Amino acid sequence: MTRLLRYTLLGLLSLTCLLLALLYSLTWRPEAKETLEVSCSAPAPTLVPGQALKVMTWNVQYLAGKRYVFWNDLAQGSDENPTPEDMAFSLDEVARVIRDEQPDLVLLQELDDGAKASDYQNQLKLLQERLADLYPCSTHAFDWKADFVPDRHIFGSVGRQLATLSRYQIEHAERLQLPDTTTNVISRQFQPRNALLVSYLPLRDGGQMAVLNTHLDRATEPNETLQAKVAAVAKVLDKYEAHGTPWLIGGDFNLLPLGQFQRLPPEQRTPYSADSPLHGLWDKYPMIPTNNEASGIDRARWLTHYPNDPGLNGPDRTVDYLFYSPRLKRVEAMVRQDDTLRISDHLPVIARFLLPAAP
Repeated sequence: MTRLLRYTLLGLLSLTCLLLALLYSLTWRPEAKETLEVSCSAPAPTLVPGQALKVMTWNVQYLAGKRYVFWNDLAQGSDENPTPEDMAFSLDEVARVIRDEQPDLVLLQELDDGAKASDYQNQLKLLQERLADLYPCSTHAFDWKADFVPDRHIFGSVGRQLATLSRYQIEHAERLQLPDTTTNVISRQFQPRNALLVSYLPLRDGGQMAVLNTHLDRATEPNETLQAKVAAVAKVLDKYEAHGTPWLIGGDFNLLPLGQFQRLPPEQRTPYSADSPLHGLWDKYPMIPTNNEASGIDRARWLTHYPNDPGLNGPDRTVDYLFYSPRLKRVEAMVRQDDTLRISDHLPVIARFLLPAAP
């Protein structure tokens, strides 16, 4: 080996090591299971067996509002970030709707913290400042985080969170990592890391209730990754059910209910499959909305997603849900549509339950 070749190889090796070190320092590798901090700003009551519990789940789209077609919405999308004025409007509107509904638990997805596209706002903190009197307890977990993403539309930091606000005491919380999206190992470091944010609420009889919050990726095409993620969620829920722990989960699953795939125009079907992976959950556990509601005669009432697409003039699909243990009893449920269409590309799903009575 000539001296020049040896020096060239050493130089390439050094450059590779430098790039790998840079990649490691800029990206985030969460553990499979992490204990999270729980914040309670004031004393909170404890859940009572048999009581009613009102729950809201809502993807608030990092407070971006509905005046944009972002680069990742459609091929012709060109917007890269919302204005501060639009984020301020959405923040006030999200707070208004939550105050009006006053659910006991609020499960939020897509709240930014430290992201370039949203002016590095801590959106959870901003929202809590408006709701502190209602929700003394909270916990949160990142599901997308990197100091720098080289995509030309981002070219900076990302930070996106799941957050759970509670009127009741949260004893402890954890983050459970879901299977990663199937892709090459380099690009995977810059992508969202879907997870379960699990809050454990104590019951006055000594038991506890598990409240789960999640947001699954929007697929660009049908693949096995979503099936694996749904299976991982089901495995966690099965464990709670086997142990007799009451539970509920809410979030943006980015998957269709039975019957809606056929109702979408062909150009809107691309991310989905006719056999929704979500059947891995609805085959086992009650779902809100049910398949009959989401695809029946009154299906328009249960649409939860209004894509940022100028060709649409309203919600056209259901992708946000609440699933719950059969130990809970559904009392009522709805999707709040009438005054939420301009706040986010998702609409809040709201339900009231009765917790199981003490044995």
